[in-house]
Amino acid sequence: MYQWIFLAIAIVSEVIATSALKSSEGFSRLWPSVIVTVGYMSAFYFLSLTLKTIPIGVAYAVWAGSGVALIALIAWIFFGQALDLPAILGLSLIVAGVVVLNLFSKTVSH
Repeated sequence: MYQWIFLAIAIVSEVIATSALKSSEGFSRLWPSVIVTVGYMSAFYFLSLTLKTIPIGVAYAVWAGSGVALIALIAWIFFGQALDLPAILGLSLIVAGVVVLNLFSKTVSH
């Protein structure tokens, strides 16, 4: 169970870092740049812990799918990025893929 907690921490860290990336303005602003650096370091550290027990393909699929969906949601809420119907459909398919992978794949360690 702890491996999924590590993966969740990795995903949240990556989403926070990616969200701060725009505000760093090319790493020219100190605090957003610090958030980006610490966030990505934390994300990769916790992802490496996850990979001790979860296959890399599964972990990366969950990481990438969840990260894309969360970043799109944050971009919509905080940065005013428009999401049209095809974007919402595509993001829904990504989330559905992560759910199917976790619920039905025999390669996932529970």
